[in-house]
Amino acid sequence: MNSDATAVVEFWRELDLPGLIDIHTHFMPDRVLQKVWDYFDSAGPLTGRPWPIRYRTDEDARVEQLREFGVRAFTSMIYPHKPDMAAWLNEWAAEFAARTPDCLQTATFFPELGVESYVEHALTAGARIFKSHIQVGNYHPDDPLLHPVWGMLEDAQVPIVIHCGSGPAPGTFTGPDPIRAVLARTPRLRLIIAHMGMPEYSEFLDIADQYHGVLLDTTMAFTDFTEEGIPFGRHELPRLQALSDRILFGSDFPNIPYPYVEALTALTRLELGDEWVRSVCFANAARIFGI
Repeated sequence: MNSDATAVVEFWRELDLPGLIDIHTHFMPDRVLQKVWDYFDSAGPLTGRPWPIRYRTDEDARVEQLREFGVRAFTSMIYPHKPDMAAWLNEWAAEFAARTPDCLQTATFFPELGVESYVEHALTAGARIFKSHIQVGNYHPDDPLLHPVWGMLEDAQVPIVIHCGSGPAPGTFTGPDPIRAVLARTPRLRLIIAHMGMPEYSEFLDIADQYHGVLLDTTMAFTDFTEEGIPFGRHELPRLQALSDRILFGSDFPNIPYPYVEALTALTRLELGDEWVRSVCFANAARIFGI
């Protein structure tokens, strides 16, 4: 066991947990992931700063690394940046989940003709979580082409991790208002606001207060890397405490510029108590996904 894994295992054992559940990890077809890594290497406009990839290894090694960390379940967050990508990404993700039983089968979508058909197929094929990336996809989440998709996902009560906050750099359709438009029509959606909605933390906490199906994930939030430029206001800590059953741990593995354990220790620094950390790191996701 390497030093990174030792530190992570010590973390969850001290909390008397059986391990971790990470609902925001990225596994993609190799050529797609290589392009993502190339973008991070170039410090492109959607990242805005140098971003060294900490866990840049082959697929098998990355899966084994999560298992060494004691991650009992994880995802394969996929997302298209243009039309005619989502359906074949979903097929790849279904195959990946079939050969990787600790992966929650993940799917995605894009506002395009045929989207309703392939989302329905993904649900029938066993998708347990979806990913929507408003920043990279550069689409309005309330695009009319997506109206039937949101309705299907609302009826199925399948969670959607959605990158809709304007961090690390704003997109054309990021921010809370487009999400409010979606929820006004489909208020029972189980949206998981990625990255705590950074930098609009307070606005997305407001949305979670209003819509009880809305959750948030901790991906990259509260870490030193993020706090340098997008700090979380400590006056909002009582609201995190109040939402203790609707916050889920996410890491962004492997695309993080620091050791995995830092995403965990950042949670303990909030001083919201061990029970809060246990809920975030395992119990909430275990309840939602039946783990």
